[in-house]
Parts: sequence; C-alpha cells; structure tokens
Amino acid sequence: MEKELKRAIDLRNNGNLIKSNEILLKLVEDFPTDPYINYQSAWSFDVLGEESKAVPYYEKAISLGLSGEDLEGAFLGLGSTYRTLGEHEKSKETFLKGIELFPNNKAMKVFYSMTLYNLKEHHSAMELLLKCLIDTTSDAEILKYKKAIDFYSDKLDQVWT
Repeated sequence: MEKELKRAIDLRNNGNLIKSNEILLKLVEDFPTDPYINYQSAWSFDVLGEESKAVPYYEKAISLGLSGEDLEGAFLGLGSTYRTLGEHEKSKETFLKGIELFPNNKAMKVFYSMTLYNLKEHHSAMELLLKCLIDTTSDAEILKYKKAIDFYSDKLDQVWT
C-alpha cells in the first residue's frame, strides 16, 4: 500500500493526474477505511477539475479521523470544493468548523472570505480579508497603515461627518 500511495502522489506531483487518480481509486477500493487514502483521492479529483467527485472522499476522510495537517487540508479542500459547486452554506459550515479547529490558518480564512462574498456577506468578507492582509503582509507601505486598516476593517460602511 505505502509504495503505491507514494507512486500515486509522485505521479500527481509530476503532472500525471489521471494515472495518479486511477491508482488512488484502486487503493481506496482496497482500503476504504483509511482516512489518508480517502483524502488523497479527494485531492486527486480536485486537481482533475472533478470537484463533485472529490466531495464524498473529503467527507469520508474527515469522518474516518484524518488528523493534523491533512485534516487542515481536507477542511480547506472540502470548503473550497463546496464553494465552487455553488453549495455556499455547506462551504460556510465547513470553513467555520475548520477555522475553529485551525484558527491560525490564514489560507482557510481567505478561502472562507470568498464563500462570504458568494453569500453576499461582503462586509464580513472584506473585514476578514483585511485582517488576514495586515496579519501576514511584509509590505512596508501597508504596514505603515496597519493600525488604520485594522481600525476601519469592521467600519467600512461608517461615514464620519
């Protein structure tokens, strides 16, 4: 199993996405309760642009007890996949759970902001993006205005007269 799993991941990394997916599907057939194999299978469908086929594998990987960075990646992948499929409420639920488990993951918050945008929650989306920006940037010009950006991030609709 380990050898074939490594081969599938190497193939994916080298751009041979279809062959990688074929190997992963065989592995998930042989080891259906392995959370990591389910996660890798989900990922393989995502990179093929077959998001709807990725969903059940992400869900199963999470429910089977995937852990650590892989669980973090699965929440990000599943939330993003739901969003691209137009399942925005499921995406929001998934991202909220992922952010609860991994509060320091800025990428997850950025993807979540896209879901908020799709849900017409523009204010929340912008606030989240601005906070991620000031927390992660090394741009000197932005950092000069960090306090102001932070202050205004949740007051975008406010007008001072």
